Amino acid sequence: MREIALRYTADQLNRIAQRYSERANKNTYNTADHILVCLSSAASSKKVIRTAARMTEAFRGSFTALYVETPKNKDLTPKSKAELRENLRLAEQLGAQLATVYGEDVSGQIAEYAKSSRVTKIVIGRSQSSKKRWLTKSSLVDKLTVLAPNIDIHIIPDTQPAPYNRFPAYVKPHLSLADTMKTIGILTVCTLIGQWFQFLGFREANIITVYILGVLLNAMVTSGRIYSAITSILSVLVFNYFFTKPYFSLEAHDSGYPVTFLIMLLASMISSTLTMRIKEQARQSAQKAYRTEVLLETSRKLQQAEGAPAIVNETAIQMVKLLDRTVLFYPVEQDTLAEPLIFPKLESAVNPRAYTGVNEWAVADWVYKNNKRAGATTDTFSAASCLYHAVRGGDSVFAVAAIVMDQEEPLGIFEKSLMIAMLGECALALEKELLNERQKEISLQIQQEQLRANLLRGISHDLRTPLTSISGNAGILMGNSIVLSEEQKTGLYTDIYDDSMWLINLVENLLSITRIDNGSLNLNFQAELLEEVIAEALMHVNRNSVEHTIQTMLEDELLMAKMDSRLIVQVLINLVDNAIKYTQAGSEIIVSARREQHWILVEISDNGPGISEEAKNKLFDMFYTADNQRGDGRRGLGLGLSLCKSIVHAHGGTIEVKDNVPQGTVFSFTLQAEEVNVHV
Repeated sequence: MREIALRYTADQLNRIAQRYSERANKNTYNTADHILVCLSSAASSKKVIRTAARMTEAFRGSFTALYVETPKNKDLTPKSKAELRENLRLAEQLGAQLATVYGEDVSGQIAEYAKSSRVTKIVIGRSQSSKKRWLTKSSLVDKLTVLAPNIDIHIIPDTQPAPYNRFPAYVKPHLSLADTMKTIGILTVCTLIGQWFQFLGFREANIITVYILGVLLNAMVTSGRIYSAITSILSVLVFNYFFTKPYFSLEAHDSGYPVTFLIMLLASMISSTLTMRIKEQARQSAQKAYRTEVLLETSRKLQQAEGAPAIVNETAIQMVKLLDRTVLFYPVEQDTLAEPLIFPKLESAVNPRAYTGVNEWAVADWVYKNNKRAGATTDTFSAASCLYHAVRGGDSVFAVAAIVMDQEEPLGIFEKSLMIAMLGECALALEKELLNERQKEISLQIQQEQLRANLLRGISHDLRTPLTSISGNAGILMGNSIVLSEEQKTGLYTDIYDDSMWLINLVENLLSITRIDNGSLNLNFQAELLEEVIAEALMHVNRNSVEHTIQTMLEDELLMAKMDSRLIVQVLINLVDNAIKYTQAGSEIIVSARREQHWILVEISDNGPGISEEAKNKLFDMFYTADNQRGDGRRGLGLGLSLCKSIVHAHGGTIEVKDNVPQGTVFSFTLQAEEVNVHV
């Protein structure tokens, strides 16, 4: 009870803190624990990661592993890069969410990320070092304490003393012929410009400015600090050789020249260093922009994709574009992995058997069942040719992505973080698609239940009257057949027949609608004469048709249309019966047909009371009945016009209702016209 009370209090305080942060937009105190561990290439980072993982489990919070990429990272030795990959792998195995930021100020980047991500505890490691090194420079912990005062900082010391190197590790400079030629060319141009300035009588300060400009230009067009340093030194020597007395000598008789050379060297070194730093910042900004662009493009394409196959296809294309490697996707179908989809990298011929064999499929199946990554560059099934990642949303795995690593370098931190973000976007899109499909199924079930309920409700009301009439009339005939006159018997027989025919038509409409909705209705299209089809339909209309005047008006006796005649006959019967039932005795009903371009327009018009505008909008809906009073007392299920609409649409036509002039209603539908072939 005490733990429940404390948790409830913490949740309430967290809600209050969130509301306060929304209003004030200032530093807040978070109650939901979020542990942040800072990664590095040191071997001691494994202890820090494990400690942070235990803290996350103890506090039941979230776990994030942050790596700050600085310009010095590109100078890491292969051993340090391997250690960094091991640390990232360990953090991921322990459930951490990987994140990467870029910048030279490590403490500033950590503090900014911690504030924006609502981190409550930062776990960092610190190795043993000599006093000479940390007394001269503020430590990372001290800077974090100042930059993030509201966040708890946990320091995990390294018990093993760090080896003290008097000299830093030697890093072989990166030299290239192109950069060497650029350096020589820039110095030559600067010297020629200096000779020209000397000829014009300019002062030496102008020539020094030219060489400083050359150093800046060299730092911009070359890679590596070695060329900037060489250019700075050579600029001083060349200036001394060509432009100080005695000329063409490295001697300097004037006592002020050494100071000039020193200032020139310092200015050149500082300017080249600043230029290189700006280049590095520009590179990091370009990486951030590229990351944002790729993620936004992926998110936009996944939102536009319709269906799980399209989502997987767009994700794989983006991964191939990012990694420049062949990508395979194993979709999950019916709780098992389906056949892999192969997306080769550009201008590459991939042998599917090399990466889809039994061994590779076994690794993918293990990833699917265990919801963990495996394969190349991991400790699990490291002999595999591909690196396998689960496309997961929580505990559910929607697919398994495989990146071909055969004879390829391991993925960099930048590429890996982007890939994980892409797979996360893919998982969200697949989960959303799955939820939409389930929602559609639920909606369909609800519609079916509503249809079933309406059908049962309609049948319970509308079948009662004809069945009661049939049973009552049959009982009268059975019990009083001798007393009744022949005229009375004929009337009872007629009522039984009318009620039976009404039931038969109702059942026929129900069966036809069921077949159309299930897609089991087979249409037999043939060219038929409208005159014969209309005549066939009028032979089966309601017997009350004798109380009305029914006429047929055809533009041409040889009008032909493409149709299934038995279904169009049913449409005409329903429309004519509808006109008979809802118009007064003695009304005029006209069945007409005429050709309009490639269509045949069939109209059934009457001069009855008409239909209201509100009823016209719902007239073709299933189970809708108009408010007209029926003489026979049967309300009707409202299936006839809905069936007519389904049949006409199945024929590719349209059906509509409009007012007749000056009074009445006109139902019309269209059919595809057929040409009459006359053989002489």
